Amino acid sequence: MIQKCLFALLIVIGLQGYSQSINKVIIDPQINKEVMIGYCNQNGFEKGVFADFFNPGFEKYNPSNKYIERLRPMIGEVEFTVVLGTWCSDSQLQVPHFFKVLKEAGYSDKRVKAIGVDRSKSAILVDIKDLNIERVPTFIVYKNGVEIGRIIETPEKSIEKDLWKIISNYL
Repeated sequence: MIQKCLFALLIVIGLQGYSQSINKVIIDPQINKEVMIGYCNQNGFEKGVFADFFNPGFEKYNPSNKYIERLRPMIGEVEFTVVLGTWCSDSQLQVPHFFKVLKEAGYSDKRVKAIGVDRSKSAILVDIKDLNIERVPTFIVYKNGVEIGRIIETPEKSIEKDLWKIISNYL
């Protein structure tokens, strides 16, 4: 009986550790490639196979100074959730640009809730059903916990201009 309880406890502890892991990489069976799944962060994108698209995209992107200056005083009042696919060409292009805009505007990347999905748009250990994700990347902007806008797949103008447009309408 004690052995069964200890075994059950070890399973629960193991699952908690697994579910809390960040920058988890799996092989997506639909595309037979490594993808980041569940919660992830900029640090995870900067390493391994993901660095091949993230680092050059981040370094080479030059956001509009005009919109960075407009974003800087107001960006701290919002939160972001980003749902992305490391396998997706739009995510590979736009996610580095997004993080560069945040850096230039003085917003900590540690405040971003980034969620990687597989080809079937499942985050496996993170329930994203309520986010109504149809295409990736999707950048969702929140003010006081309420969604005020989103950029889906590709910005209309640029990440920084579209973010400014969303945020300035609500501040």
